[in-house]
Amino acid sequence: MFRSSQKCGQNPATSRRSVGSTSQRTITLRGARTNNLADLDVDIPRNQLVVFVGRSGSGKSSLVFDTIAAEAGFQLNETFPPFVRNRLPRWTRPEVEHIGGLAPVIVIDQRRIGGNARSTVGTITDAWTYLRLLFSRLSTPYVGESNHFSFNDPAGMCPTCSGLGEVVVSAVDKFLDLDKSLAGGAIRLPGFGHGSYWHAQYAGIGTFGVDTPLREWSEQQREALLYGGQAAAELGRKLPKDYEGVVERFERIYLHTSDNLSERKQDTIRRFTRSETCPGCAGDRLNEAARTATVDGHTIGELARLGITELLDVVGAVDAAGVVPVVEALIARLEAMVTIGLGYLTLSRATTTLSGGESQRIRTVKHLGSSLTEMTYVVDEPTVGLHPTDVVSMIELLERLRDNGNSVLVVEHDPAVMAQADQVIEVGPDAGSAGGRLVFQGTFAELSTAGTATGRALARQRPLKSTPRRGDGKLTVVDASRNNLRNVTVSIPTGVMSVLTGVAGSGKSSLAEELVAQHSAVVIDQKPVSTNRRSTPITYTGIAPAIRTLFARHNDVPAALFSANSEGACPACNGLGVIYTDLAFMEGQEVVCETCHGRRFTPEVLAHTVNGLSIADVDGLTIDEAITLLPDAGIVRALRQLGAVGLGYLRLGQSLNTLSGGECQRVKIAKELRYAEQPTTYVLDEPTTGLHLSDIDTLLHVLDSLVEHGHTVVVVEHNLDVIQQADWLIDLGPGPGRHGGMVLFEGHPADYMGRETPTSRALGDRVGVPL
Repeated sequence: MFRSSQKCGQNPATSRRSVGSTSQRTITLRGARTNNLADLDVDIPRNQLVVFVGRSGSGKSSLVFDTIAAEAGFQLNETFPPFVRNRLPRWTRPEVEHIGGLAPVIVIDQRRIGGNARSTVGTITDAWTYLRLLFSRLSTPYVGESNHFSFNDPAGMCPTCSGLGEVVVSAVDKFLDLDKSLAGGAIRLPGFGHGSYWHAQYAGIGTFGVDTPLREWSEQQREALLYGGQAAAELGRKLPKDYEGVVERFERIYLHTSDNLSERKQDTIRRFTRSETCPGCAGDRLNEAARTATVDGHTIGELARLGITELLDVVGAVDAAGVVPVVEALIARLEAMVTIGLGYLTLSRATTTLSGGESQRIRTVKHLGSSLTEMTYVVDEPTVGLHPTDVVSMIELLERLRDNGNSVLVVEHDPAVMAQADQVIEVGPDAGSAGGRLVFQGTFAELSTAGTATGRALARQRPLKSTPRRGDGKLTVVDASRNNLRNVTVSIPTGVMSVLTGVAGSGKSSLAEELVAQHSAVVIDQKPVSTNRRSTPITYTGIAPAIRTLFARHNDVPAALFSANSEGACPACNGLGVIYTDLAFMEGQEVVCETCHGRRFTPEVLAHTVNGLSIADVDGLTIDEAITLLPDAGIVRALRQLGAVGLGYLRLGQSLNTLSGGECQRVKIAKELRYAEQPTTYVLDEPTTGLHLSDIDTLLHVLDSLVEHGHTVVVVEHNLDVIQQADWLIDLGPGPGRHGGMVLFEGHPADYMGRETPTSRALGDRVGVPL
């Protein structure tokens, strides 16, 4: 917990770590020990753009997020009453002796906005609020106040879909197994199996042949089974008066019910339904009056579907005197989104479909117009998902936040951002227990000549791949028209590493999705690998059972004893290691279990050891440590796959909930490395996210290893180091949204020099090839 270094009556100037007279203009930390921070002292200038660098797992985030942001957030929350505090973000106080010079903190991280099905880019940025107000004043015909253009208000929402834009319909094609008979279980729905009550309503009425596979039935017979009614009448067969077709009965039981659905019913709905565009509003979410009203010849639905750049032109042409303030506010919000590189999005885009980088930039937009000063903005890798040519806009935005009188603390790996920083702070020298120390503080020019991991990486120039591998076949994507793709047909060579490039919104991810849809492929993205706090790197990758077996074999006891989810779990905390107490309107309290002291197992289990290590000791080992300490060749081989992707600093028992998006992706890669046998196509979404410059070599080695084992690797990436090492390059563009969706280049990166495209220019700048 937080401990102040200044005791009662002690002179700060003579204390072991003097804070000094500059504390008012600096954020001062003394004795920071959060996570892997090694008693770190640092003075961080306020009202400047400060970039924190270091290898993955070195302690950057522990310093910036888990120490500075956590303490500032905690102290601010303490100023509110308990009832209010319970509804604010919760902060865990850091382990540090002293922190001074803090200001209220705003954290802009890469968590996906998510939200519910009603959340869109328009609603999350408030642009939809201004657009609704504009239509409520100018629309023809007049509809009503702004709530009449809200799909979240009964006055404006479509009655068919309740403002969702989609309806849930039965996935009828999944209901029947045509190769089976009714007696053999042809109806796949739960509760319709042989011998059940519902099964008897079809197999026992004498209308249908129960022993004939449904594939041998006529189309009309299958229609009668599913829908009854007219289809049955056309067969000339009599059905019971109360007959319900399989579809009608399913929808009555699962879809047309108002009671709380059990998990079993929810699972059935997920398996046997699909979402389709609402037939009532065609996806506009609004009722007919709001849907058909126009301003300058445009409906509000049409404007919501325009790219933000195009929408800006339309709104800018509105010159009615009575709505000038509304137009100005809307233009300001739209211009901010264009400035930050999101001009290709539409206001109708669901927030659940946004990437982590897009979510981060949208959250940043909300702060551009703020009049608050002396705030501390903590930003996590703001260049994620940005093409090199778009990074300039992001840097300008960070500088605007600073120039408004704020402190901007950025965790970043991009040299372009480092180069514009007022100061760079490097934490290291390595990851995990070998990190957590201040190894550099100064200007970017000074860093470039420093002997740190970042300094060495900056000094090294990576050449273009001189001898690209040749493919042994090809995967052809035909007439791809997903999102903004313009009927793209492209061939991707197999047995090599291909990279899809282009500015944000150019169609890269859409092309990757089409590849997956048209061909079998394994997608390795950055989505969280688990929402279960018990899940760890070794449980996810399947190594945990082997470790339990190792302990069981050495101690001649059942393997289940060594699972914190089974027989060996501490009974007081059920193997969690902590006890959570709900304090009603006050903040809940989580404390270390007093019975097992956080070790999760019973004393009897902890008495069993391997090489002097208990199962709890093993959970506390880093992957690199476990490779040298565990006496089992199979376990060591599996752990080396995690080490190979640069995760050797993670602890075996570390919860997956604590991993970044990039770390989650690398855990998935390690799992694939372990189980990959047959030649497979792997599609990776920006695997360099969260990687230090020096760790990219490790990633490239892993990708090369996949190719060398006969697999095909397709990477969606902006990182120039990865692009330069591609065997095959496919560049999309030329711009975002409706200005993209075309293939600009297919071939070897070395052949893409000197072109008038963003990617070609970025490559040329990197290797010194002018246009």
